[in-house]
Amino acid sequence: MYQPPHFREDDLAVQHALIRAHPLGLLVTFGSEGLEANLIPFVLDASSALGTLKAHLSRANPQWRNFDPDQEALVVFQGPETYITPSWYAAKREHGKVVPTWNYAIVQARGRLTIKDDPDWLLQQITAMTDMQEAPRPEPWTVSDAPAPFVAAQLKGIVGVEIEITRIEGKWKVSQNRTEADRLGVSAGLRLSQDDASHRMAALVDARGAPPRE
Repeated sequence: MYQPPHFREDDLAVQHALIRAHPLGLLVTFGSEGLEANLIPFVLDASSALGTLKAHLSRANPQWRNFDPDQEALVVFQGPETYITPSWYAAKREHGKVVPTWNYAIVQARGRLTIKDDPDWLLQQITAMTDMQEAPRPEPWTVSDAPAPFVAAQLKGIVGVEIEITRIEGKWKVSQNRTEADRLGVSAGLRLSQDDASHRMAALVDARGAPPRE
């Protein structure tokens, strides 16, 4: 991933927090059919050095059969992202030499993918994923709410995948390369928007500020 120093995020806790907040990752593998990519929700287990990603694929999905186990898999987690108009920059009024851009936060994780075709592993994975997503609800649904024979039948239709992360990169491109006046304009413009993503981006622009001088 292209990494200008002022956008780079190397704090593992920050990277992990984005994965947990945005667990729907793009799984990219290379194998007998070339590149394959699917969006699937992941559970992050932080007990290993860089963490382990756990998920499942439909048994009908050929990705779990076609991938090359000797090649790294890539999982991309996309955080807040928004278009940034040059109209928000103070520099537009000063000299006009500005262009549009896009702000975003992203984590890329790499590692060897292994298949987990085991009902107990799969039950643990879907339970952890469901509990994580249901926790904020006033009356959380649990896997055990469904009849056990039905759950067992559903497990036969999926295959587990696990990736112990060996490389992880974070990139927070949130206007750190702009002047303070431009960043204030971006934050104010984003906060006038009605969508939550723009408000989350405004908070990131405010929090990150300018990169430290070396």
